[in-house]
Amino acid sequence: MGIIPFLETLDASVAAVNQGGKRKGACCVYLEPWHADVEEFLDLRDSTGEEARRTHNLHLANWIPDLFMERVERDEPWSLFDPKDVPEFTDLYGDAFVSAYCAAEAAGLAVRELSARELYGKMMRTLAQTGNGWMNFKDASNRKCNQTGALGNVVHLSNLCTEIVEVTSSGRTAVCNLGSINLAQHVTEDAFDYSKLARTVRLAIRQLDRVIDATFYPTGSAAASNLDWRPVGLGVMGLQDVFFKLGLAFDGVDARTLSTRIAEEIYFQALLASCELAEAEAPHPSFEQTRAAHGELQFDAWGVTPTDPERWEALRVRIQKSGLRNSLLIAIAPTATIASIAGCYECIEPQISNLFKRETLSGEFLQINKYLAEDLKRLGLWNDGIRDRITRAEGSIAGIVEIPESLRERYRTAWEIPQKGLIDLAASRGAYIDQSQSLNLFSENPSIGKLSSMYLYAWKSGLKTSYYLRSRPASAIAKTTVPAATDDTAIACSLENPENCEACQ
Repeated sequence: MGIIPFLETLDASVAAVNQGGKRKGACCVYLEPWHADVEEFLDLRDSTGEEARRTHNLHLANWIPDLFMERVERDEPWSLFDPKDVPEFTDLYGDAFVSAYCAAEAAGLAVRELSARELYGKMMRTLAQTGNGWMNFKDASNRKCNQTGALGNVVHLSNLCTEIVEVTSSGRTAVCNLGSINLAQHVTEDAFDYSKLARTVRLAIRQLDRVIDATFYPTGSAAASNLDWRPVGLGVMGLQDVFFKLGLAFDGVDARTLSTRIAEEIYFQALLASCELAEAEAPHPSFEQTRAAHGELQFDAWGVTPTDPERWEALRVRIQKSGLRNSLLIAIAPTATIASIAGCYECIEPQISNLFKRETLSGEFLQINKYLAEDLKRLGLWNDGIRDRITRAEGSIAGIVEIPESLRERYRTAWEIPQKGLIDLAASRGAYIDQSQSLNLFSENPSIGKLSSMYLYAWKSGLKTSYYLRSRPASAIAKTTVPAATDDTAIACSLENPENCEACQ
């Protein structure tokens, strides 16, 4: 029987529950790679094969223990199990999972053995063809989660957009209250304004904390979890705007340093605001179960030393004494719709094009990257000829030699930036993100080999989660309001068409 028939029922439910006919429902299913049905699971969104065993409305995500990646790296066998024979696997991570897994193999409980690389290759094929089958790492998510400080607290999965990392159980449904800061509004003439950022963060944390008490909870398990843990997820948008305003290449050393410094300041101010709330009202009821209660903060789990260690040490002592109002504070979610409203680039994403096609009630028109246009005007290079060449190049300026090399470097698109740079940026800021970040990776023409190396590097970099693999749609011009392409290899994503992306709004 297996899980596939049950997922077909869930798939039909997701299709039936929509938002007033404007956007269909959305759901993501996580599965660990030891599950006997994992290969069929990876086929669920295929456009070929037995349609009765396909679930085109569900999103798929892999919940991967370190042991699997280690065996992939060493080219070793991997065993699949029936979950009824190994019910403990789901609630174990780290060394405890390794011990249980190896014991089950030794006891002959496996239903099948295959090459770990063979299964990993199938995961990469699914990503390349559908953008789905998101790669999320079970051990990193648990080891670096503030809520897993006590025995029995386990993170079993992330959410639809892979930025939420919270413990769940049969009686606790994870809930999170999200908000995003527009970083573009925190840049002065030639510098980033950390003082303004501090004020924004402290206000935002207080606002998000109030939501916990004011909101409606449809189930008792959601209410119990949220009131015990009081998690919030403060994120960002407009990082690309910051880099453009300060003249930084997205994957440059200076950009990485700035991105990390911003993340550190947000985490510090969020912790400080939550500590002050705990002093004024009370710590959240589960504070003693957290890692912070024992003095461990997020960067400790990454082995990172923050800037100005003295202020961090003073805050650490204060937290141990007074507690925190919120068990979790930082999560970078997709911001497709609100970024469009705010007029900035989405969350932590690089631009996908210097040319945007927009459709309004007044008609259809093309919009050029305003920062690029301003720079070209200052150099006397903005004219109809340059504009037409950018249009013919579908938003890329890489081949326009009249434009200075420094600008061509700065205004590269996501397709032209080495993905190692995006992973390095994510890993550096990850030391100050106590939940996770919706990290999209881009590959214009994905191959199994290229993707295998990319996600192995992401795992080794310590990332907790990743999101879509973005491949290039049939038309490379970025569309913000047009329907998704029907080609199964063209990913319907928040960057290409936010009004139609069921996952990212």
